[in-house]
Amino acid sequence: MIKLLKKLITPSFALIFLLNMSSAGVADTTVSAEVGFIFNTFLFLVCGFLVMFMAAGFAMLESGMVTSKSVSVICAKNIGLYSIAGIMFWLVGYNLAYGIPEGGYIGKFLPWSDGSKLETGYADGSDWYFQMVFCATTVSIVSGTLAERIKLWPFFLFAAILTGIIYPIQMGWQWGGGWLAAKGFSDFAGSTLVHSTGGSAALAGAILLGPRLGRFNKKGEPAPVKPFAASSIPLVTLGVFVLWLGWFGFNGGSQLAMGTFTDAVAVSKIFINTNLAACGGVLAAAVLTRLMAGKTDVLQMLNGAIGGLVAITAEPLMPTPIVAILIGAVGGMIVVWGTKLLFSMQIDDVVGAIPAHLFAGIWGTLAVPITNPAANFGTQLLGIISINVFVFIAAYIIWTIMKNTMGIRLSKEAELKGTDVTETGVIAYAIRD
Repeated sequence: MIKLLKKLITPSFALIFLLNMSSAGVADTTVSAEVGFIFNTFLFLVCGFLVMFMAAGFAMLESGMVTSKSVSVICAKNIGLYSIAGIMFWLVGYNLAYGIPEGGYIGKFLPWSDGSKLETGYADGSDWYFQMVFCATTVSIVSGTLAERIKLWPFFLFAAILTGIIYPIQMGWQWGGGWLAAKGFSDFAGSTLVHSTGGSAALAGAILLGPRLGRFNKKGEPAPVKPFAASSIPLVTLGVFVLWLGWFGFNGGSQLAMGTFTDAVAVSKIFINTNLAACGGVLAAAVLTRLMAGKTDVLQMLNGAIGGLVAITAEPLMPTPIVAILIGAVGGMIVVWGTKLLFSMQIDDVVGAIPAHLFAGIWGTLAVPITNPAANFGTQLLGIISINVFVFIAAYIIWTIMKNTMGIRLSKEAELKGTDVTETGVIAYAIRD
């Protein structure tokens, strides 16, 4: 009998002990400073390499969107711009953004250096890496818009200026504690700071560069699709799914902490809203194109996903799931209408980056006060105008200087041959007779 009681009592006490420990763990969500440091650093690094993988997404999306004679150059541009962004953000970009005085306008022209301290809450290197891949994303947006008629090395020079100077300055106005932060402007993960910035720089370049040869007829209407057919719809689709995956790092990592119960729940909610917004963008673009043209445009569906993701990026934490879907759906519709607007203006955006990133980014930033009571429409509008005007003017000046000195556009003969032949000498797809 005694032996039987021991067998029953010992596991019972063990179970009670474990339950008490579990309850204490739920109630007590505070961890040591060092454990918090580790979790926060881990979040930056994991989300950072997810955002880095977006570089592959942009490369695939753009490679599929351009014609078959311009694919190798797209690959060269994307691996080149990522490398340029990495060096420029280390050399000067980070401290231009984060060396800014409180409420100020510009930081310091100094290289980044590691000064990690426990009280900071995360390793300095993890923050540098996370912010650098955001910077690279901005210039990726420019790449696709200007495809098939821009020279490779002038593009690389612009990429260096955008990632080293233009992007960090406006980034510092908000994320570096500059004047827009002091006024209460809110942009959680960069609908305007990253996406509209890339879109504005692309728009300036597209205006100065002009459309591809034969893209618009004398009436200003787009030329028939066949001469400008996308080289690979499967590649575009793959690129969008890779970008969709990377966006979880983009938005989730922007919580900037995961050392507490509250932060872990917030990151999870951000993932859900990010996903739902993209779904809303896809379906809205599908329905709208069907209603407008009688056919469901797969390219607009794919860009609708990007528009939905961009739109939710300014505030992915506060919306309810249904609101996140609606915000993304509006982003998807903006992509469709924005594409038609660019056609009417004879602006040639090869991949549709301007509607998806600039226009949807403006919408997403304006929508923040709908769910975030700390934001207001006046301040959001001030930030949108200030950032986009600054970036557009700065980019327009740089593009103009380059156009009038080294030249930015390929010759007519080179463009007709294809950028693969004239810029890299490497042919992506063999041409069969």
